[in-house]
Amino acid sequence: MRPVHNPTQLSPHKAKAKKRAKERETFPFSQNAPGSGASTGKNPILLRTNASPLLPSPSMEFPKRHGRENISGRKGQKRKLEEDLDDERPISFPSPGDDDRETLLCEVGAQVKVLNTTFSWTEADRAASKRATHVLAELAKNEEVVNVIVDGGAVPALVRHLQPPPLSEGDCSSKPFEHEVEKGSAFALGLLAVKPEHQQLIVDNGALPHLVDLLKRHRDSSSSRAVNSVIRRAADAITNLAHENSRIKTRVRLEGGIPPLVGLLQFSDPKVQRAAAGALRTLAFKNDENKNQIVECNALPTLILMLRSEDAAIHYEAVGVIGNLVHSSPNIKKEVLIAGALQPVVGLLSSCCSESQREAALLLGQFAATDSDCKVHIVQRGAVLPLIEMLQSPDVQLKEMSAFALGRLAQDTHNQAGIAHNGGLMPLLKLLDSKNGSLQHNAAFALYGLADNEDNVSDFIKVGGVQKLQDGEFIVQATKDCVAKTLKRLEEKIHGRVLSHLLYLMRVAEQAVQRRIALALAHLCSPEDQGTIFIDNNGLELLLGLLGSTSLKQQLDGSIALYKLSNKAMTLSSIDAAPPSPTPQVYLGEQFVNNPTLSDVTFLVEGKRFYAHRICLLASSDAFRAMFDGGYREKDARDIEIPNIRWEVFELMMRFIYTGSVDVTLNIAQDLLRAADQYLLEALKRLCEYTIAQDISSDNVSNMYELSDAFHALSLRHTCILYILEQFDKLSARPRYSQLIQRIIPEIREYFTKTLTRPNPRDSRL
Repeated sequence: MRPVHNPTQLSPHKAKAKKRAKERETFPFSQNAPGSGASTGKNPILLRTNASPLLPSPSMEFPKRHGRENISGRKGQKRKLEEDLDDERPISFPSPGDDDRETLLCEVGAQVKVLNTTFSWTEADRAASKRATHVLAELAKNEEVVNVIVDGGAVPALVRHLQPPPLSEGDCSSKPFEHEVEKGSAFALGLLAVKPEHQQLIVDNGALPHLVDLLKRHRDSSSSRAVNSVIRRAADAITNLAHENSRIKTRVRLEGGIPPLVGLLQFSDPKVQRAAAGALRTLAFKNDENKNQIVECNALPTLILMLRSEDAAIHYEAVGVIGNLVHSSPNIKKEVLIAGALQPVVGLLSSCCSESQREAALLLGQFAATDSDCKVHIVQRGAVLPLIEMLQSPDVQLKEMSAFALGRLAQDTHNQAGIAHNGGLMPLLKLLDSKNGSLQHNAAFALYGLADNEDNVSDFIKVGGVQKLQDGEFIVQATKDCVAKTLKRLEEKIHGRVLSHLLYLMRVAEQAVQRRIALALAHLCSPEDQGTIFIDNNGLELLLGLLGSTSLKQQLDGSIALYKLSNKAMTLSSIDAAPPSPTPQVYLGEQFVNNPTLSDVTFLVEGKRFYAHRICLLASSDAFRAMFDGGYREKDARDIEIPNIRWEVFELMMRFIYTGSVDVTLNIAQDLLRAADQYLLEALKRLCEYTIAQDISSDNVSNMYELSDAFHALSLRHTCILYILEQFDKLSARPRYSQLIQRIIPEIREYFTKTLTRPNPRDSRL
């Protein structure tokens, strides 16, 4: 009888098989890839694994993630060895938690002794050997016991029973339990090989030649369930022995294991086909000599036929073998395409097996890197729609593979519009929100390709793609670089028919679309087009509408866009540049400051006399001209009292009048600004505004704005407005700032209207 198993519970060896570590091999880093420092991109930066997930390469400073190691069906993984030891009942042993190592060692020793003393064709010996291999295999299903089994000397005994015992002269033709003992030994050794540290020990004890001989067992006897099982167990054992072990992969080839495995791809038993393909899959990974021999043995035609199998397990293994064959092997890739693999691989995108879909998508991405014609052929054969559907799968790896394939396809001009037209844009943009670095990067690279086609730019902007790229939190630097290059690529296309279409949409589309376009154009348009977009086509009002919204996110988007717009317009910001020199006029010079020589007017400041000269004052401002030429009482007065200005402030103001320059420190700047405003000294006001602007902060910007309003300090006011727009995210959380922001919207409108309608100096020179 077969043992009864709980279908909801994995056996220990199956659970372990779901946790195998993966081999990794990197794609070459494309010199033109976004993020590599070059201007254009042809290939994303990804890792090819034996399970086919993609991760950023080490050059991207991205750590290998181990959370993905529990996905079943890995390319080249250790086999999930199924239970089919017929007519055996399950055996109970002490659990590892019982700390009963000695008991286990005794049990192992007993079974090893049986194997060492029953190597003959007698029915009793064969039955005992079969039972012993079964006991050891049952024990080996628990990985925590594997070391005890190896320490107990099981490996040499099991290897010995991979071959049939010799026939003595008196033996009859009957061979009891033929193939059964060999199958049990292969099964147990395959389980022991789950631990990498035991692989070489098994090989050193001579297992490989016997396992290769078992692969040929069907040639010497009629096909039967027992024969099929022993072949399958031998193939599985080779898979586990060679897993992540390049030396053993080579040894398998040298022992002649590849030709019989290729031959078994045509075996009538589908389980044998799968086991043979699984072994070839492992042997092909990161071993060029093995790849070449597999191809030389004419495996490709059979593998391509297997791709069309209705058995998901078969086409999954077949696409995995082909994937490992073509990886980093351009010549084999060409042979695979010539052999007709393209259409069946495209067909696997619609498979019910998600593992096959993943492998097919990855393989198409590799095919697409061959040449532009192949990219077009893949699309023509119907790959785009299923790949886009895969982008929306809950399977993270499936999304990675499809994004990778679409990224490669999107490097062809003819494919770019088709991918966007078939609905690929939004799913790719949504993947930018993923917390998976490789998934983000694959999606970003695909979007980089789509942005190269003018026909996609309007759609890209209309659905909010620019904001998505700007707001994204990207895990690795290469993705950040790729996104930056995508935005630059979009920016280069905002002209001609693209800009005309966007302006048309700003007039006729729904308000949400209009606002997205205005936001994007604030970041992407050229300064020469700002007046057309934001004044003539109402773009400024759309941005101000966002700033006045009740939604904090919309307010933030509007403020960032307006700040970007001001920078593009190259308006003068007192934070960024000192004011220009004052208008040339007559200056008496430093030596006449507060000098009684030739003085014809005296000011009384804080009870002290300050000697001045009317000619200099008359030339300095309208305020002094009105004072001395108008009907004011100061006209003929010899001593003029200055009641509201401190001595050091007045002295500094007069020094500026006499010399045209003065150093304004922060501690005196506000009082000097007040005095300069009172006496209409605009150049001095600009100097004061510039100094004050250096001290603007989140804590005082409100007071600074009030100061600028009180003294008509336009430069300072504009600086405050720009600071509020730039620091909106921080300021919006503070009390009363929301009212300030709403209050200054008319000022913002006036500022940008003047700025964007100002004649272009370049035009005036023409």
